[in-house]
Amino acid sequence: MEAMDSQLAPPAVVFVHGMRTSSAIWREQLAHVRRLGHDATAVDLPAHGARREERFTMPRAFEVIDDAVAGFGPGRPVAVVGLSLGGYTSLAWAARGTPHTARLAGVIAAACTSDPKGKPVALYRDLAQGFVDAGGGVRAAISKVSDVVRGVPLPGRRPGRSSTSPGGADLRKVAVTPDQNAEPYRPGWHVVTDALTHLAGRSSLDALRRIDAPVWLVNGARDHMRLEERRHLRAARDASLVVLPGAGHDVNTDDPVSFNRVLTRALTSFSAAA
Repeated sequence: MEAMDSQLAPPAVVFVHGMRTSSAIWREQLAHVRRLGHDATAVDLPAHGARREERFTMPRAFEVIDDAVAGFGPGRPVAVVGLSLGGYTSLAWAARGTPHTARLAGVIAAACTSDPKGKPVALYRDLAQGFVDAGGGVRAAISKVSDVVRGVPLPGRRPGRSSTSPGGADLRKVAVTPDQNAEPYRPGWHVVTDALTHLAGRSSLDALRRIDAPVWLVNGARDHMRLEERRHLRAARDASLVVLPGAGHDVNTDDPVSFNRVLTRALTSFSAAA
């Protein structure tokens, strides 16, 4: 009876943060989904937050998500929400086909529609590694890569153009308060090379083809890394694409109100499908 009750409960939610941030970025979203009646937790990836003493590896990141899923009890459906590095990690985790992923109700993958096997991510990795090896300014390297990426035309809608969710709801731009980006610990730049090295051998497109659950892809219109969002949309078995017009790469903090609306619609659709 307890297992059946667990299966009928709304999906629990695991939030996975981006590179050089921590679980702290999900405060607004944790509060939001809990108000909707979902159990939820936000994890710290290796080399971040409470796990700052660890080196980032993808197998260890998978263990962190596995532990979070197991923490909700046997049989409980789970949705995973990932941003950037957390999005790539969540897609790779969901594609593994393990007992933990068998409980997957859906994935919300934000700011992760440039395939890690492609040129932009490899360029970030190689430049960052070169500057680390030389003891130079990694910030300058990342800035140079950003300049390169900005020269590539964005697919689909232009930045700033009006956009709606799949259900037609208006997704409006709102101000972000200063403390929404505050966090107690920010990893050093060494984590960039570790994380991108582990991503480089994995294709998010291949992961999407293997995921047997609905996937929502969420991007900010001003994110210059959304180069392949249409390819990602086509690769998935069951996918939706949402572009928030006023947001950049950090879409959940750039426009938390609209991002939370997307969470509501996605989690509702996951529950209905289950």
